[in-house]
Amino acid sequence: MNHWYQLCTKDGSPHIILTGSYTLVALNTLLKSLEDELSRQAENQNLSWDLTGIEQIDTAGILMLWSAWKTKRPEHLQLRPEHEKMFERLEHLPTLQLETKQRDLLWPITTLGKPALALWQHAVGLIAMVGQLILDVAYLIRHPAYIPWREISANLYRTGAQALGITALVGFLIGIVLSYLSSKQLQLFGADIFIVNILGISIIRELGPMLAAILVAGRSGSSMTAQLGVMRVTQELDALTVMGISHSQRLILPKVLGLGIAMPLLVLWTSAVALLGGMVAAEIQLGLHYHYFITSLPDSVPIGNLWLGLGKGIVSGMVIALIACHFGLRIKPNTESLGEGTTSSVVTAITMVIIIDAIFAVLFSDVGIA
Repeated sequence: MNHWYQLCTKDGSPHIILTGSYTLVALNTLLKSLEDELSRQAENQNLSWDLTGIEQIDTAGILMLWSAWKTKRPEHLQLRPEHEKMFERLEHLPTLQLETKQRDLLWPITTLGKPALALWQHAVGLIAMVGQLILDVAYLIRHPAYIPWREISANLYRTGAQALGITALVGFLIGIVLSYLSSKQLQLFGADIFIVNILGISIIRELGPMLAAILVAGRSGSSMTAQLGVMRVTQELDALTVMGISHSQRLILPKVLGLGIAMPLLVLWTSAVALLGGMVAAEIQLGLHYHYFITSLPDSVPIGNLWLGLGKGIVSGMVIALIACHFGLRIKPNTESLGEGTTSSVVTAITMVIIIDAIFAVLFSDVGIA
């Protein structure tokens, strides 16, 4: 250590003389140990520091000394003029005061209150949007020339016709899997013919509407949110406002009506394809003929189940479109908000689809059950 500093006594007072090069390259691994030793020496308030013997010093050496002095210049200090400027710069830097944040005793209420407040804001926004759509429908009924037929037709094509492929594929595979697993269990009890009842009730009443709604929420709901979000980012929504064109009439209402019309048709299509897959699996696994399956299906499944499934489709379709448009209009003009809004839209729509299905199951528990 004595290579870097010397302790001596001048005029009856203790002195410390620093010599050599106080640079990062010169100190290297001794930087930490030297700082500790100088900090111990700095505890003596009467110690005089002589830095005139330092040949070279860089930022690392300056900060080491400043830290050893506890960010305060010693009372007795001798410096070279060129070093004086470096220490003056450190003295004028603002000191960081770390505030000790006390733990809030109401943090459970705050933690629960924030999502509750966000949920309330979304609910109010959706209710306001529904009210605006009702006013728009009333206005369009009085002025049929302003009905956006092309927008409704375009949304019906995008959300309905273009979704036939994916819904058919998923429905067919679900029908095969459900029929295969059910037939395995029915064979144990010799109740092969009841495969028609199981497939008919489960697909027409529950799986068909649920599958179609979840697929549409992930496919068309995200598309609607992204479309409105991009229009927000590119300031197209502001341009429509400047031109006096209503967002709800030209953007939201066509999406809600288009998906409300397309969803029951998709539910009917998905259920039919799923029953077809189940019928194929029943023929292979149980040897149940197609003709028997088709003729016994109306007797096994009351028609009320079909109307219940179509009703779920209409409600789910409109709710998905409302949620997608709501989150799309709330997107801020930046790309990060676009991704977050689209994700939130899909998750919320799928959650609402499941809630709607549960509500229908409770309210109409006696409908369609022989």
